[in-house]
Amino acid sequence: MRLICIILLHFIFVCCTSTKKMRWCTVSDPEQRKCAEMGKALLAVPPPATANAFPGLSCIRAFSLTDCINKVTANRADVVTLEAGGVYSAMKEFGLAAVAKETYSDGGCVLSVAVVKNSSLSVKSLRGLRSCHSGFRWTAGWSLPLGFLLSRNYLSWSKERPLAKGVSAFFNASCVPGSAAVAPHLCSLCRGQKSYVRQKNLHCEMSHSEPFYNSYGALRCLKSGAGDVAFVDHLALESIENSERDKLRLLCTDGTQAPLSHYKTCNLGRGPGAAVVTRLSFRTVARKFLLTLQTLFGRQGRERHRFQLFDSSSFGERDLLFKDATAKLAALPDGVDLSQVLGLGYITLLKGLGHEGSSLEDSVVRWCCISHAELTKCEQWALNIESDPLVCVRAASMRDCVKKIKQDEVDAVSLDATHVYIAGKCGLVPVVTEYYGQDGECMATGVSAGQKTEVLPSVVGVAVAKRSNRLIAMGTLGGRRSCHGHMHSPAGWLLPYAHTLSRQHDSGHATCDPNRVYGAVFWKGCLPGSRGNLCKVCLGGTGEATTKRCADNHNERYYGNMGALRCLVGDPSGKSYGDVAFLENHNLQDNILSLNSSGWAEGWTPSDFELLCGDGRRASLSEWESCHLGVIPPNTVMTRPVLTARVYNFLVKSEETLAAKPRSEFKLFESRRYGESDLLFKDVTRCFLHTSHADWRSVLGEEFYSRVEAAFNCTQSADILHFCSQDVCSPL
Repeated sequence: MRLICIILLHFIFVCCTSTKKMRWCTVSDPEQRKCAEMGKALLAVPPPATANAFPGLSCIRAFSLTDCINKVTANRADVVTLEAGGVYSAMKEFGLAAVAKETYSDGGCVLSVAVVKNSSLSVKSLRGLRSCHSGFRWTAGWSLPLGFLLSRNYLSWSKERPLAKGVSAFFNASCVPGSAAVAPHLCSLCRGQKSYVRQKNLHCEMSHSEPFYNSYGALRCLKSGAGDVAFVDHLALESIENSERDKLRLLCTDGTQAPLSHYKTCNLGRGPGAAVVTRLSFRTVARKFLLTLQTLFGRQGRERHRFQLFDSSSFGERDLLFKDATAKLAALPDGVDLSQVLGLGYITLLKGLGHEGSSLEDSVVRWCCISHAELTKCEQWALNIESDPLVCVRAASMRDCVKKIKQDEVDAVSLDATHVYIAGKCGLVPVVTEYYGQDGECMATGVSAGQKTEVLPSVVGVAVAKRSNRLIAMGTLGGRRSCHGHMHSPAGWLLPYAHTLSRQHDSGHATCDPNRVYGAVFWKGCLPGSRGNLCKVCLGGTGEATTKRCADNHNERYYGNMGALRCLVGDPSGKSYGDVAFLENHNLQDNILSLNSSGWAEGWTPSDFELLCGDGRRASLSEWESCHLGVIPPNTVMTRPVLTARVYNFLVKSEETLAAKPRSEFKLFESRRYGESDLLFKDVTRCFLHTSHADWRSVLGEEFYSRVEAAFNCTQSADILHFCSQDVCSPL
């Protein structure tokens, strides 16, 4: 009986300890050896270090990362480290959970870099070359470089066919490990062992048994002469010997080349790093185990003499189990969703690249509208075109549009220059800019001509007062009532505070925050989108456009250029008016004349108003070229990078369709019939200019960029910039 009890207790002990073993999935013999050494080191650590962890580690050999995901899902392994693209698939398609992220010396991001040996190559001349990629759907080797190529229209692709086919047509030959099942033509340069037995076929697999696998393998592909360009993460550049560094160069987005050390400014984009995934039911156990490993064998681990978690040099390969460049693991709490693990920008990039397959949204363009009037005009636009279907989506403000585009709720919107800055900081890119030149010039340079141009006619911001109010001038505005187009508008918010508004209140500019300057100078006013005294003159909306006072859209009757003018003359009863209006000059005289026809106010003509110049003098409205507050770049249509070609093609077809209907009541660049001005686009727009080949900073120009950068650096009101800055990559 005693013998039976002993055997039974031994059996129970073996069962319990075996269930406690962590099963780590590996994808190569070197990784299997490192995993086994980690298991031995773990068992060698004396208690109590491992008393609350696990007495052992089991290493489960798979032939690829895809196989590992399947094994973890099927409870035949417990954990595996995946690159961010694999994390997306594991969480989205297989229901796995991320429990820890790799963080590196400079944060949790990886930068995608394009490395070449040929000094004559540029990102503009990649078509027809041989390409080496770290992995299929990997961040640095696939998603970021393809997103860039699509955003600049270098790579053409429509969602009617798989992206892999578009890539295959673009490059002459490639090695993209992991693509064999969906696109075998992208494996032609790979060197792994081929076999008709699935488990023995290592050709083009995401395994160290494929010589050109991961970033180091892609560099090996380049250096061996098999490929002309390698798309890798910046962490792999540290492995390149000094003797080889001078032979290799980075391709920059502006078409130039740079040394390898310039990867921070010469790259194709940034994205999240790798993470460890497991089953939902195993999160707590896996997280505890990983933190124990880090405490023991991490960079500062007290048992590092036994084993080094982030070092693979002893096993003949790099990045085994984890990236060797990992500084530490950042634990992820239960309940984090994809956007918290990978970031909104990265997720929308993957959606744009077709990671979730095609959907109804892929066949439409969703345009952002910020008022009832804009929505009405947008719906008329949709009815009058024959291009891809247009869907009109309502938002609360331009800032809200940027947020919705970032979250993949809408696709495009035309933004003023200050909001282009915000959108650019949020990862959006330009498609076209509005052109305010002459019609003849438009025919030569417009979108329909398909030409790229650097000619970007601008407008200016002006300060306007009633001619009858002779006491008003720049420098004497203290205690007055002000009218501003809207929060963060170039003419209504950015430009005025740079001038001496009141010698008494803002002399010396004690603050660089426009909101504080206006709050100190003006008694009250209307700055739609703000709060406090700068909302007291606002009216709100009526009828179908009913809204609370000071809303940051056209529903507020004092919003925009037309709204600021209405604010200056007062509401139809003659009350609620301002003493000075800050707005754009481009349609000022037309807006004044429309006061009569719209029934807002009678008897006003352009001669009843004057400009306030920065030097204290006053001038007629026609003298705006010498009497203005500053130059403003044109409005720009912004979208997510992978959608630039689709939005551009939509606008081309749209303009062509509308141009063929000259007698149609609908005009894309007219808003009078909707009771407002500048709906969707400025009414002074003649056509669109193709600018998707340029970045948003060059569209704004350095002078305006520096001005808006300085303003946003010291204002606390740009909550949208805070929203964008949280878009992961940095360690938690």
